[in-house]
Amino acid sequence: MKPIFGDAIERATKLTRTQNLVEATRVLMRGLAGGTASTAQETPTRDLDWAGKLAEAAKSLTGEVTPETPSTPRTALPLGETLERLRNGDLPNLGQGLEALAKFRNRPRVAVPKGAAFETRTFACEAGARPYKVYTPATARGAAPALVVMLHGCTQNSDDFAVGTGMNLLAEEFGFIVAYPEQPATANHLGCWNWFNPQDQLRDRGEPSIIAGITRALLAEMNIDPRSVYVAGLSAGGAMAEVMSVTYPDLYAGAGVHSGLAYGVASDTATAFAAMGGKPPYRGARRAQDRVRTIIFHGDLDRKVHPTNAELILAEARAGLSRIHQETTERGAAGGRPYSRTVVADTSGVPHVEYWAIEGLGHAWSGGSPEGSHTDRNGPDASREMLRFFMEGRTMR
Repeated sequence: MKPIFGDAIERATKLTRTQNLVEATRVLMRGLAGGTASTAQETPTRDLDWAGKLAEAAKSLTGEVTPETPSTPRTALPLGETLERLRNGDLPNLGQGLEALAKFRNRPRVAVPKGAAFETRTFACEAGARPYKVYTPATARGAAPALVVMLHGCTQNSDDFAVGTGMNLLAEEFGFIVAYPEQPATANHLGCWNWFNPQDQLRDRGEPSIIAGITRALLAEMNIDPRSVYVAGLSAGGAMAEVMSVTYPDLYAGAGVHSGLAYGVASDTATAFAAMGGKPPYRGARRAQDRVRTIIFHGDLDRKVHPTNAELILAEARAGLSRIHQETTERGAAGGRPYSRTVVADTSGVPHVEYWAIEGLGHAWSGGSPEGSHTDRNGPDASREMLRFFMEGRTMR
């Protein structure tokens, strides 16, 4: 093993132990390219498609098939173990390590029944361009349907998220449209929505303007009910759904935040990791002045985004109501998992926020399909409950 790459592994291992996976990946890529570990720190992440480079390297070394080709699932080593074994020189195939780091996003097959459509599109505006997919169920012909905009988490894509959440199946059942904006690795090396960047927390700026632009384009094209437009997401996508609910309360009637974070708790990568660890830098954090009706899901065993983030969203939503409001908490079980469900309603009795705290759930979509990533088949069906919450608001108008 080259001395330069050995130095890169040493540094990446230390960074991994402090949970700085972003910098660890950059250091390793620089080492593989023949540069030094120190100069890797000086290379802006936005200028390089790290995930793509790692994925290509992994495929070339392992003979990995393309995402469109059926294959036997491969078990990747955990990042920490990968780095330790790379450092000790006992990985029989370097491609295993690269594959683990790349977290290559497979595209599972998405079933599209007769009469339905799952189209790939691109939206562009001054802030940039993003690919997205639109699912139109066979049952959505005629009357103005609702629209649910789904924002995937890191290392996911639109197909993966559609299969994992099962939202297309619900669209067939209830006749609404689903849109899946997709974050490319060129915008974030792990495919995360940049919810922590100040420029991506503002109306008519950055990624919020792109997502809102996709939403408005579909409104103009598909005869969608403008009062029945919703946004939901997981992890980084959940955090961005929260951003959209705050910056565009006139566009969205409801938001679903699964394993996400409150608006404005981070202003860069360092503060993002602090917030994810349950220690958001409250000083200088933006507060939501307006917000739409919100439903929150979070597992009590989430080790990537601490559950206190969900509690903060709940607290801010509660603070946005009058001092006189109704609040109830009930305990139950669904899908083999206990949960507590807190409902906060305004003075008229309309539920303004729901918080599902699910016992035994990690960083995964509750009640999701194992065919998608970051899902847990056990627990309440988050997709169905989100849709129920959204539709309740629709009938109350």
